[in-house]
Amino acid sequence: ANFIKERKPKLLIPPESAGSSSSVTVIKGGVLLLECIAEGLPTPHLSWMKVTGNMPKEEPETENFGKTLKIDQVTAADEGKYQCTASNPMGRASHEFLVHVEEPPQWLKKPEGGVYSVGTNLVLLCEAIGNPEPSIQWKLNGMPIDGRTFRGRISTREISLTNLQLQDSAVFQCEATNKHGTILASANVNVLNIAPLILTPDGENYATVVGYSAFLHCHIFASPAADIRWTKDDSIEPLSTFRYELNKNGTLEIRDTKKEDSGSYACWAANSVGKRAITANLDIRDATKLVVTPKSPRVLKSHSILLKCQAEYDPHLKHSFKLSWRKDGDELPANSTEGGRIILDRDTLFIPSVVLEDQGVYTCLASTALDAAQAEAQLIVLDVPDPPEDLQLSENQNRSVRLSWKAGASHNSPVNESIIEFEENHWEPGRWQELSRVPGNDTTALLPLAPYLNYQFRVVSVNAVGRSQPSKPSLRYATPPAAPDKNPENIRVEASQPNEMVMKWEPLKPVERNGPGLEYRVSWRQRGVETDWNEELVKKHSLSVRNVPTFVPYEIKVQAVNNLGSGPEPNITIGYSGEDFPDAAPLGVSVEVVNSTLVKVFWMGIPRDRVRGHLRGYKVSWWKTKSLLDGKRHHPEKHFLTFVGDKKSGMIPGLEPFSEFRVTVLAFNSRGDGPESSSVVFETPEGVPEQPRFLRILNFDKDSVTLSWGLPKKANGHLTGYILQYQIINETHEVGAVRDVSIANHSVQSWRLAGLSPSTKYKFYIKACTAKGCGKAATEEGLTLAQGSKGSGRISDAVKPTPKFQPSEALEPGTEYTIRLVTKNWVDNNSIFEDVIETRGRAYAGIYEGISTQGWFIGLMCAIALLTLLLLTICFVRRNKGGKYSVKEKEDLHPDPEAQSIKDEIFGEYSDSDEKPLKGSLQSLNGDIKATGSADSLVDYGEGEHGMFNEDGSFIGAYSGSKEKGSVESTGSSTATFPLHA
Repeated sequence: ANFIKERKPKLLIPPESAGSSSSVTVIKGGVLLLECIAEGLPTPHLSWMKVTGNMPKEEPETENFGKTLKIDQVTAADEGKYQCTASNPMGRASHEFLVHVEEPPQWLKKPEGGVYSVGTNLVLLCEAIGNPEPSIQWKLNGMPIDGRTFRGRISTREISLTNLQLQDSAVFQCEATNKHGTILASANVNVLNIAPLILTPDGENYATVVGYSAFLHCHIFASPAADIRWTKDDSIEPLSTFRYELNKNGTLEIRDTKKEDSGSYACWAANSVGKRAITANLDIRDATKLVVTPKSPRVLKSHSILLKCQAEYDPHLKHSFKLSWRKDGDELPANSTEGGRIILDRDTLFIPSVVLEDQGVYTCLASTALDAAQAEAQLIVLDVPDPPEDLQLSENQNRSVRLSWKAGASHNSPVNESIIEFEENHWEPGRWQELSRVPGNDTTALLPLAPYLNYQFRVVSVNAVGRSQPSKPSLRYATPPAAPDKNPENIRVEASQPNEMVMKWEPLKPVERNGPGLEYRVSWRQRGVETDWNEELVKKHSLSVRNVPTFVPYEIKVQAVNNLGSGPEPNITIGYSGEDFPDAAPLGVSVEVVNSTLVKVFWMGIPRDRVRGHLRGYKVSWWKTKSLLDGKRHHPEKHFLTFVGDKKSGMIPGLEPFSEFRVTVLAFNSRGDGPESSSVVFETPEGVPEQPRFLRILNFDKDSVTLSWGLPKKANGHLTGYILQYQIINETHEVGAVRDVSIANHSVQSWRLAGLSPSTKYKFYIKACTAKGCGKAATEEGLTLAQGSKGSGRISDAVKPTPKFQPSEALEPGTEYTIRLVTKNWVDNNSIFEDVIETRGRAYAGIYEGISTQGWFIGLMCAIALLTLLLLTICFVRRNKGGKYSVKEKEDLHPDPEAQSIKDEIFGEYSDSDEKPLKGSLQSLNGDIKATGSADSLVDYGEGEHGMFNEDGSFIGAYSGSKEKGSVESTGSSTATFPLHA
């Protein structure tokens, strides 16, 4: 049979005769081609690998179905050993290629020529690399240098000459050579004699800021080398302090500059050939300074923060000054950022509502043409803690359980306590209640529990900012039932009827029941009586017992009971059965008069057994029966005061002087008032009168005045007379001495004062007096006439109401007169004042006979009459509509005694509005208000209808009697003609 015999691989190229390895050389930058051809059955598979050297980062490129390995742009890294392997199932054959990478010469360091001064030294360096390593050959002007004749030193990489002379000028060359090529480098060396040449421009301006370094340049070329020195402000002395340093290149460095370093500097360069100098101007500016305030703000979340960057910089640098902000190193745009949440406005940074992410370091950066500065503020955002997490229950007991949790983030304010709350779903589902508190950073607590509840718990963390949101609830934990642990509290007895006793108590809270079937075992018995306990079991929290004696003490017990047992043995509470009204009146009522408005009432308390309840106090009632001044009887109007507690006396203030009163006393308890005592009559003594109703000036002359006044509103006794006083006053605060005139006749109501000074302002006072003393004064002011003025003789004419004008004869021409029109009504031969009109005028001769007959004068008077009638009509309509004039102010400024006297007698004292009750007054039974006053102590005063006295006697009530209305308003005036009441 025909078949093909399999055979192992055999390398044809390279042939086996070449051995197992061969060497290949390639130039750096060239192409490497390695070829490998094999035969065998089956056809061998060819593979390439690098055995030594740097491994290629990528698979080498192959050609001709893997027979050729190709590497472009060969580098030194491609050097190494490569292996070609041919393999099939019958075996394998391989060959190694040792690749060498060579390169032509390349410069590492070429010699550099230049211009040199006579006497200086020359050093030229020459370094080259290549593979193979290149050889170095030095040449002078194109010819190899003979080291035996060259006056300098020569080596493979360096050539040097000392003390250069003019004849040393030449072209020095360095030549590097290997088998792949040659490279040549030349250096031109020129040795010259040159005076210093300063390359830096003259008059250069330099500037820096305080504290920085300044560099003044002075670049010199000279042959031979020049000496360099710097001077300042035309000084010939060189700069020598430690802050000045001269660098090799001639630059002057001034370290840590100060303002005094400003000025003009000169740089001097000199050698044997010559010398040169240039100037430089230096300005030292103030350094830029920044401060950010506040420095370390601590801000609550959702609150605002304003950072202010305060900058100080040199005014000369104003145009180059720039400001910017950064947060944690990242620059913030100059306009609003993050949708307007962070607002930048030049030197301010404002965050209207801080969030936790705003915490960080905020940097303000400032820069000018000469310097830069920055300042920082550390913003700390405070917030309530995050809610606790991962609540766990352990150590389960019937009456306790341990709760543990993990604390949330505290947000820069440490947790100072944790609040544990519970909710139970049997009695009050959904209602969370506080159970316990643990201090600081504690994260566990042993919780006391009540029986018969199905608990779940949650935790709230608290720091200085506030409370966190509650944690998620824990798992539920149910406790078994038990007998009650406590009994009801606040046991008391209430009753609305005398023979009834209602026992009440505060029921147990749901969490205090401890189990099902809660009831209350109520026990009671009369105190001090040997008898068994009465007992009853109830579910509500009260028990009513009837047919008991009036107001006797009982011993009472209330015990909690449920299906699992009874609570602890209850305490005994003392309570009283229902009260009844007191059935006795106080005895021995008496009155001690303290002064004209204050008395003290005494009484004897009723016996305890007649109180028939808890004594709450005594009520003192009184009423006025008549006035002792006119004997007029009064309709009884009762007032009362309450004196709390077992008092035996009390003060009654605010009484009317010179009056007769009656007083009674009764006891009261919680049930109500007992019977009144018999009334006792007492009288108040005379008091001082009230202020006279008015004081008016009737007539003024240069050295005298006539005064009139009204009776006091209340005489409070028998008037004995008046005290008239007067003194000089002026426009300053200085006043003259007060002079008194005693008027012993109480019926006198006018007086003429003589001996006054002309053109002088006086103040007058009038006081009414009784045997008790004198009351408050009414006052008036006025100015006497000047010296030489005519007196104010008085002419009175009665005028009928119909005429609109009245001629007055017997007047002296050229004399000024005051005209007063007083309107009066007459009732039973008594004049009743209505209004006063006053004006001033001058009398002229012949005016009535001459002018009044002229036609033009009659027409003018008719026109004036029509206008006056129109004005009167308008004012009358306004008055009927309720309009008011400020009469009281006008009366105070320009009073009329006669008018006021009549008005006061009819209508009483003038009032702008209804009188208000005085604070601290007593309240009457009918609620009317009457102002009273007393300077006596209120220690023993009692309670009024709408007020009370404390047990210490402090007055907290209000007293009142009848209220008097204000009088009808007068419209009289000395300067205006208001309509009159006819």
